[in-house]
Formats: sequence, structure tokens, C-alpha cells
Amino acid sequence: MKKIICLLALSLCLQTMANENKDSDKLSFTKEEFKKAVMDELSKKMKQTGRGNMIDFSKSLIKKEEELKEKELAISKREEQLKLNEKQFVSRVEAFKQEQSKFIACLDEVDKKANDRIAHMVSIVSGMRPQKAADLLSEQEAEISVKIISELDGAKSAKIFNLMDKEISARLQKLYLKMKK
Repeated sequence: MKKIICLLALSLCLQTMANENKDSDKLSFTKEEFKKAVMDELSKKMKQTGRGNMIDFSKSLIKKEEELKEKELAISKREEQLKLNEKQFVSRVEAFKQEQSKFIACLDEVDKKANDRIAHMVSIVSGMRPQKAADLLSEQEAEISVKIISELDGAKSAKIFNLMDKEISARLQKLYLKMKK
């Protein structure tokens, strides 16, 4: 119904304008002029046919159509903004992941170096006599001593534990057992 009214109004408007401008081959008018001309022509024709209620109805239909177009435009602008926000979010997540991977790589490197130092100390302690190793490990921090002892073979560890002061040996064995759990 709406399309029929619009087409009718458009054709009537174009005919009227063509009749007024017979000298000119081309018609040129702005969008607002066109809308105004369509509404005027529609009003004239509807009044001629005696349907005043139809005029109001068709005007309200045209007005609602314009409102819908404005809402659609607002929605499309919102969608574009959402897409931009999504792209920004994705880029921020990627930047965060890169920073996180650098940080994790740094932590992994620190752990690797610490493990390399422990392995080096294990090789040094395994080459020592048990009494010297017991004296050295008694003086070290407990966590480091336990890590070194955990890497040694059982016989060597037993000899080192036996040659240590009994308190230190008990404390290190207790940490060693907790480490194994």
C-alpha cells in the first residue's frame, strides 16, 4: 500500500513538474524539494478525491519510513563502532599475549639458568669426597642443598647425610621428603 501511494505520488509529482518545465529537458531539484513537491502533490490529489484521512495516513507512513531509515542509519553506525571496538580489543589481547609470552620466556630462561647452576653444583659435589660435600652442603641454604642432594645417587647422598651434623641432616632430610611429595 505504501509503495503504491509513493509511486502514485512520485508519478504525479514528476508529471506536474514536467508540465511546468516543458522548456527544459532535464529536471533538477534537491532531495528536500522533491519530498516537499511529493507531499504537496499527494495532498492535492487526495483532497481532489475527497480522502482527507488518507492524506494523514500517507503522511504518517512517509514520516515513519523516514524515522525507520534514521534508526537503521544509527544502528549501522553503532555496528561500525562495535566492529572498531572489537578490532581494538583483539589487538590489545594480541599485544597482551605477546607481552605474556615474553614474560614467560624470561621466567623459563631464569629457571633454565638456575637448573644449569644446580646441575653444575651437582657435578662438583659428586666429584668431592663425602666429608667435604657434607661440610659444603651444611653451609649452603637448605633449599639449594636439597636440590643438589636430590640429583646425586642414593649411596653418595646417604654418605653425605651420615657425615653431617645430626640437626642439619635431619632438617635437610625432612625438606627432601617434603620435596618428593
